[in-house]
Amino acid sequence: MPSTVVGEFLGTMILLLLGNGVVANVLLTDTKGHGGGWIVITAGWAFAVMSGGMVAVALGAPGELNPAVSIANVVTGVYPLATGFAHVGAQMLGAMLGATLVWLHYLPHWTRTTDQGLILACHCNAPAVRAPLPNLVAEVIGTAVLVIVAGAIGARGVLGATPATNVGSFLVGCLVWGIGLSLGGPTGYAINPARDLGPRIAHAVLPIAGKGGSDWGYAWIPVLGPIIGACCAASLWARLT
Repeated sequence: MPSTVVGEFLGTMILLLLGNGVVANVLLTDTKGHGGGWIVITAGWAFAVMSGGMVAVALGAPGELNPAVSIANVVTGVYPLATGFAHVGAQMLGAMLGATLVWLHYLPHWTRTTDQGLILACHCNAPAVRAPLPNLVAEVIGTAVLVIVAGAIGARGVLGATPATNVGSFLVGCLVWGIGLSLGGPTGYAINPARDLGPRIAHAVLPIAGKGGSDWGYAWIPVLGPIIGACCAASLWARLT
């Protein structure tokens, strides 16, 4: 098992703790941040990506925090299949732990929140308009943008002209903020299978007060869409560069 799995595990845990934490702060009843809105949520997720990425990189991991990116790296030959599997497993476990910590952190607020849809939204995604094919396409596009622009952030030409070597995680966080603001409306921009599936599993198994179903009929879209988008974008970027 590669040593990078610890970084991917802890980085993804931070990602989900802060990312789903801001959603809970905005949506759950009687929190200090209740009603903060979409700008607060997208900004919180941007800082979550930045924070998780820095933790992962500091521990020697690539800071992918995203099974779709790990799978794309296997497909494009960045590293072997065994490393990809190890990263995906670490990311999924980290995501589940992060979601569990959000549940504990906001423990008194679940019983005060009567809308089961809001409780589910604190864990995983749901579309604004339920239309499977357009929802899938939206996840493909959003993830493709993530992979291509993240590749540009680390490109030699950019590194030579900007301080991207020192603030790469910050720039990727800004990228995710932009994706959320511009492309997040249709599906809530999972763009990461671990971000959706790990907390969805946590929602299903945790004794969360007042929860409903975990909407497993939709769960395949924020898994398959990001994988397709990441693999296509990574393959295209590898050919262009």
